[in-house]
Amino acid sequence: MYFSAFQILSSINKLSYINPFFGITFLVCKKEMLPVGVKIDFPLDQKTKEFLEKNHRIHPTSPSFFQPFGPVGKKKRWVRPDYAAKGLQSINTRTFGSAFLHDSGTRRWGWHPDYIETLQKKLTKGKKIPAFDLAVWLFRSRRWSKETKPYDVLDFFFDQFLISEDERARLFDDAPHLAPEGRLFQDHPVQWPELSPYIQSPPDAGPDSGGTLSFLELRNLGPAKYISFYPARRLNIITGDNGLGKSFLLECAWWALTGTWPEMPAYPNNSFKEKESSITFELAGRTAHPLKKKIAYDFKSRSWPKTKRPTIPGLIVYARVDGSFAVWDPARFVSSEEDDARKATLVLSRSDVWNGLPGNIEGLIRDWTRWQTSPDRYLFDVFCKVLKRLSPPDLSDLVPGDTVRIPNDPRDIPTIVHPYGTTPILFTSAGVRRIITMAYLMVWAWNEHRVNSEHYNVKPEARMVVMIDEIEAHLHPKWQRIILPALLDVQETLSRNLEIQFFITTHSPLVLASAEPVFDDLQDELFHLDFSYGNEVRLEVKQFIKLGQINSWLTSPIFEMRHARSREAEDAIEAAKNLQKRNDVNSDEVREVNERLVRHLAVDDQFWPRWIYFAERYGVVK
Repeated sequence: MYFSAFQILSSINKLSYINPFFGITFLVCKKEMLPVGVKIDFPLDQKTKEFLEKNHRIHPTSPSFFQPFGPVGKKKRWVRPDYAAKGLQSINTRTFGSAFLHDSGTRRWGWHPDYIETLQKKLTKGKKIPAFDLAVWLFRSRRWSKETKPYDVLDFFFDQFLISEDERARLFDDAPHLAPEGRLFQDHPVQWPELSPYIQSPPDAGPDSGGTLSFLELRNLGPAKYISFYPARRLNIITGDNGLGKSFLLECAWWALTGTWPEMPAYPNNSFKEKESSITFELAGRTAHPLKKKIAYDFKSRSWPKTKRPTIPGLIVYARVDGSFAVWDPARFVSSEEDDARKATLVLSRSDVWNGLPGNIEGLIRDWTRWQTSPDRYLFDVFCKVLKRLSPPDLSDLVPGDTVRIPNDPRDIPTIVHPYGTTPILFTSAGVRRIITMAYLMVWAWNEHRVNSEHYNVKPEARMVVMIDEIEAHLHPKWQRIILPALLDVQETLSRNLEIQFFITTHSPLVLASAEPVFDDLQDELFHLDFSYGNEVRLEVKQFIKLGQINSWLTSPIFEMRHARSREAEDAIEAAKNLQKRNDVNSDEVREVNERLVRHLAVDDQFWPRWIYFAERYGVVK
């Protein structure tokens, strides 16, 4: 067990009145057994710095130290890395100099014989040091046994720092101060994200990084008056009828993450007659607690105001429904200015992806050929693995063949080996081209990010966002049934440490059925845009239930079909059901409906037994 975040924060508050000397220098001198009445060679600055490094560096990216000590209301909780040799040294030699034997300008230190009395007089307003809270702060990462009691923590603290009985009695309050919530322990050590909502980040920390989307709220935009969207950490499937805003939601999600629009900005919907249109979002980074950011549309400039993102997102790949792509590379984002945001963004048409865009991307054809012929085949091997995982069933794996030349094209053209022959990729089907393009863009974007990270001397991101609009586009039903699980597997092919957040829109019941073996309620979510609430579009979270057969998905609340049949068959069955409910039916009506059923239903349709039993009573035979 470990001290809970509640207890640590409560203890930090109770330490706010004591002088930093008691929480740092005094403990260092006790731990190192500084003698009383005798001066020795003792590197106090070095030892206090080591103590700060061990106990007070809590932010994962900042070199600053957090110190919870000082007068109540003090704002400066973060101190610079040289605090031991500057700020703390001044406290040691001036404020508490009379407690030491020390030759100025030397490293010779010792306790004055009356140091305890001197320190007792230096206690803030005579209030003793809260020993339990100091122990919680210093041992917050220590694992405790389940049998540990508060007084065990106190004994451990006094023992570790060799506190004498006289020091304990005169300097320390040794009563346990438990958090009001009563939770002393939790099952994991507290990390910075749990503390960040209550402790301001250090000034040198900069924005958080590796952001994924954790919240999106749209007001008076697009087809909906209000949408509140809490994406899951891994897989987000978005369904809904045409025109209800699935693509629009992805466009706004892209803007929330990057601060740029892949094409046209979102504009207020004047039909709602509201004064304000806004987008509120929250990006979950690697270190800090996510903060909501609200941006209102500026009607005067007719634009969205430029604003800094509190968190820089990870790598993003967005496959749009028209075949274009957008890529965001955080390694090219060196500040929070809009120009850098645009520099990190690359929007590519289908032609750009395949044929290249000078200065930005060589294109699928050239890169594929270069990767395939390079002595270092690492990228080509990764690309082949991704292609294999995304390959359609019953058509064999998508295996690259040798490059070829085709008439009126000076380039070497990659090929795909099919069971029926080798085909240049320019002549493959639309479905194969879409999968090839997605595989290439994911591998290319990940590799470019690695290269750019090396150029800009930054660490490559371990988090990625992939957005795919209408994932089933151009794909055969057999392919639709495997594409989603295959995409989830791709992240491990790119990197074992890579975490990907997926946003997938779909109209396909086969895609929903394919999610059944891989859907995890703890990290995935199913969303549905509905128009059945007083002519308002709403985004609902739907419980993901395994329905088994594809027909069951068609008639589920997601697709809202009454029958998994043709529209004509559906109408005929509904007419037959209405007849069965009536008491004034004649044989002519039964015969007319029977003819419709014969015309539109399969001979083995499960509705026939029910209908035949009814129709025979009126002399109508199937």
